Amino acid sequence: MSNQDAELINTSAPVATARLSTVDRWLPLWIGLAMIAGLLLGRFVPALSGLLRRMEVGGISVPIGLGLLVMMYPVLAKVRYDRIAAVTRDKKLLVSSLVLNWMVGPAIMFALAWIFLPDLPEYRTGLIIVGLARCIAMVVIWNDLACGDREATAVLVAINSVFQVVAFSLLGWFYLTVLPGWLGLDTQGLEISVGQIALNVLVFLGVPLVAGFASRWIGERRRGRDWYEERFLPVIGPWALYGLLFTIVLLFALQGEQVTSHPLDVARIALPLLAYFAIMWFAGIFTGKVLGLNYARSTTLAFTAAGNNFELAIAVAIGTFGAASGQALAGVVGPLIEVPVLVGLVYVSLWAARAWFHTDPYIGERSTS
Repeated sequence: MSNQDAELINTSAPVATARLSTVDRWLPLWIGLAMIAGLLLGRFVPALSGLLRRMEVGGISVPIGLGLLVMMYPVLAKVRYDRIAAVTRDKKLLVSSLVLNWMVGPAIMFALAWIFLPDLPEYRTGLIIVGLARCIAMVVIWNDLACGDREATAVLVAINSVFQVVAFSLLGWFYLTVLPGWLGLDTQGLEISVGQIALNVLVFLGVPLVAGFASRWIGERRRGRDWYEERFLPVIGPWALYGLLFTIVLLFALQGEQVTSHPLDVARIALPLLAYFAIMWFAGIFTGKVLGLNYARSTTLAFTAAGNNFELAIAVAIGTFGAASGQALAGVVGPLIEVPVLVGLVYVSLWAARAWFHTDPYIGERSTS
């Protein structure tokens, strides 16, 4: 194997990763326990929910924000930023991601919301808002666990963030007012400022992205890439999981009483969400396969298409319709369904690497000969 081939394999697989660690293999269990713990806290310690709501700045929960930052920093610190230029030259990846995220995704959620919830306008509106909020946070975790392309994820998340600031309000107006009006359906307004969306993007992407880039730049210049990837990254890596679990506990504690008080409503909201996440993930992985993308970039395309920015969706629903509204409940049910479903799709993705792409996801692309 040439040095060039070795470098290519290195860049398409996670650094210093051999197989899912013991902790990662049990990830569904940890997430399930975190969800249960959050729901129980929200249900039986209602004062905690009130405390979390009071700890908000600019509509952003400070504790949840800190959890997301801790979750995202280790993954973004792993990105090889000197490889990003190569990703931006992949027009198939960039164009297909934009189409899936900003044309296909919102349209599918709109259709599913009306099909499954024609008689529940508040929940329907909440789901449509979830469909408009493209993922800029947890997708980095799912992609990393599935051995996706970290550099491609960083680029796609950055692009989605720009589009989110520019297009969220416009698409909200279109899917809640214009399109229903054309189809003779009920209409619903949406008031959300560009500044609020930009603040959300800045906090949940800008801060950890700058921190991750600075860590690599400083670490490699002072100690070299080998030290940075073999010594530093393994130390900070587990904190991504700690941040994820902490965030899940707080999210479910925040709305635990509301979720446990309306189990039938949660079930009805869950059905279109389940369909949505499955459709978008398979659309992404199938598109990547058809376009000839390798496994790492195809799975990145799939997870960036399937994930949603639940924090933004919840903030918009609460800010526009109130914390006790059906729209807010639909937003809260989003991560309740998204987290376990996308964890499951991580394992489907690892299976697809071998079955569809004839690749070992842990060591990169292999020849089928």
